Amino acid sequence: MTEEFIPAYMGISTFMHAKHTRDLTDVDMAVVGIPFDSGAVSWRSGTRHGPGSIRENSKQLWGYNRHVGIWPTKDVNFIDYGDIECDPTNIDRSADAITAGVLELLKQDVRVMSLGGDHSITYPLLRAHAEKFGPVALVHFDSHTDCYQVIPQLEHGTPFHLAIRDGFVDTSAYVQVGIRGPQSNEGELKEAEDLGADVLTIEKCFEMGTSAIVDHIRQKVGDRPVYVTLDIDSIDPAYAPGTGTPEVGGFTSFQMLHMVRGLAGLNVIGADLVEVNPHYDHGAITAILGANLAFELMSVMGKNLM
Repeated sequence: MTEEFIPAYMGISTFMHAKHTRDLTDVDMAVVGIPFDSGAVSWRSGTRHGPGSIRENSKQLWGYNRHVGIWPTKDVNFIDYGDIECDPTNIDRSADAITAGVLELLKQDVRVMSLGGDHSITYPLLRAHAEKFGPVALVHFDSHTDCYQVIPQLEHGTPFHLAIRDGFVDTSAYVQVGIRGPQSNEGELKEAEDLGADVLTIEKCFEMGTSAIVDHIRQKVGDRPVYVTLDIDSIDPAYAPGTGTPEVGGFTSFQMLHMVRGLAGLNVIGADLVEVNPHYDHGAITAILGANLAFELMSVMGKNLM
């Protein structure tokens, strides 16, 4: 990444004006777009355009993160790898392409920040990271459990039940944060807990406060390799309306920023940000928030590489 200043309104739309390349020589971290939304079966599609919208609105971000103490564009060598080629007509073929594409980076010790796309993409991402690191601890910000067992195939409501089934997740260190809204059945939360998830409903989160949530996560995860997945609908639609399945009564943008920054120091080996849907995004406020959260996640990962 060049250190030359580029005004926000200029240049092509790579993440934070990063160099777009697939040359992984001496690369520490890569932003990877995954423009796939055929797993979004519950309501509104359109998240295939999320990576482009997040990139466009990341151009206004400056370089230094004073909360984490890192300048990702200078302290680590990061690139914009571009997008994984997905087939919108075939979810299994797309999942295989995601795993193969990301695993190619992981094998060269490149940390990956993935931009979705719907939440089904996290299953192949976890598959790739588990092949590199073994079963990973998992921090999962969401309004939905996405552990629905009544549905046998991959879609955006099933990635974690399938990932647990296939051994990609260390269930002794799996925390779900912010679960809320109407449930598919009265036993939905128990089903997630029976799979091994430590479910923090939004009511419990608000009782605890964000600092206590961070402490809880840190105690649960310890020094394990941890993957972070952040569904933008974990944030209240007043702050993030551009998403496929919005649920009222969620976190504010500041609360989410505070929790993500609180992960600094954990062994975060990968992350994704999913379900940004620009078709419902007024004034790009969701994409702006998504870009900032991706920047925070990159900062947390990058701090471990300094």
